[in-house]
Amino acid sequence: MLTQEIIARKRNRETLTCDEIHQYVKGVVDKSVGEGQIAAMCMSILLNGLDKQERVNLTLAMADSGTRVDWSAEGLNGPTLDKHSTGGVGDKVSLMLAPIIAACGGYVPMISGRGLGHTGGTLDKMDSIPGYISQPDLPRLKKVVRDVGCAVVGATSDIAPADRTIYAVRDVTATVESLDLIVASILSKKLAAGLDGLVLDVKYGTGAWFAEYDRTKNLAQTLVDVANGAGLPCVALMTDMNEILGRTAGNAIEVREAIEFLRGENVDTRLYDVTMGLCAELLVIGGLVNDADAGRAMSEQVLADGRAADYFDRMVKALGGPSHMIENFEKHLPLAPHIVEIWPEHAGIVKAVDTRKTGIAVIELGGGRRLASDKIDHSVGLASVAAIGEHVGQGERPLCVMMGRDADSMKRAEKLIREAYMLAEPGERVIKGPSISERVTT
Repeated sequence: MLTQEIIARKRNRETLTCDEIHQYVKGVVDKSVGEGQIAAMCMSILLNGLDKQERVNLTLAMADSGTRVDWSAEGLNGPTLDKHSTGGVGDKVSLMLAPIIAACGGYVPMISGRGLGHTGGTLDKMDSIPGYISQPDLPRLKKVVRDVGCAVVGATSDIAPADRTIYAVRDVTATVESLDLIVASILSKKLAAGLDGLVLDVKYGTGAWFAEYDRTKNLAQTLVDVANGAGLPCVALMTDMNEILGRTAGNAIEVREAIEFLRGENVDTRLYDVTMGLCAELLVIGGLVNDADAGRAMSEQVLADGRAADYFDRMVKALGGPSHMIENFEKHLPLAPHIVEIWPEHAGIVKAVDTRKTGIAVIELGGGRRLASDKIDHSVGLASVAAIGEHVGQGERPLCVMMGRDADSMKRAEKLIREAYMLAEPGERVIKGPSISERVTT
């Protein structure tokens, strides 16, 4: 069938067959489908939507558009497992989850991404480690996963190539917001990675892509339904992004917090709860434990006895980073030279945070990108970030500690931080939501 006829069927709200979807995706990769046709199809999908089977077929077609990683020849004695987050500010969970799961007997080929908009990217965090190869070729990825148990890396060029082409068109045609295309984009890469199980961290609130709870729940349910429909066992947790996750936001500073977490030092309660919750679910999905309570207990044990930290150390070394990173992280993760405490105009209790503005503040400091071509300063960021319900002001604590390179960028970032924080009026009740609000299954 001609490509324009396939587009016309979706334009007319008709249901596309599996063959039609695969023909379209194959044409995207071999260039027989032009950018104008990709744009027309994306807009047709945005306006008219896909049904559940169309979503599954599109996701599978995109996963099949390049290399499907096969782990059968690697002799792994455990399941291949991964986690995906829909993005937030201060979200460094992947850095702890991968070595924890590996220490529990899983294998984690974690395909991660770079920062997008106000949200931080796991790959940008890993790039702050000197020498670390964040985008290895497939043979090296397989070797590290086989020998160490985990690798936090980016997708190789042959993993779901249709997704990169389609996303580039979505980005300039106002179709990024399509739920169907978001789901296919996320899951096609996970399917191509050859996973046995996936846990999703779907975030809602002021620092998430979708602030509204109902809209986020719909995304979580759709992701879970499509993943399971495509043969990938999957569960999602709805997690709160109405404030920074943990106490830091940036790149090197977040790696520092992750390492302290693995060392059992300065562990933030919300960050711990989200990480342990996701680990527990993933261990159940992988068949390594019988229930979430057992999964949490196992995760806590490998943290307490240092095995998770050892797996992180070995992963960093295997991917070109320094030896003994856990012991010497301050030496290898330098911070920007100018350090300023940001104090509120008056003392009070933090009532709410516009988390998106804190993410933009990090970008203003140079820790994120305005354009895809921008170079990131890994040394800048925020630390000691105040949480909802905490007292701030003289005699208590600052809103945060800012690390930057120059006065102008720090002034812009400070303005955003002050705008982001709202303090309660005297006698006003402050309500702090749960770290994990809901578990989503099929």
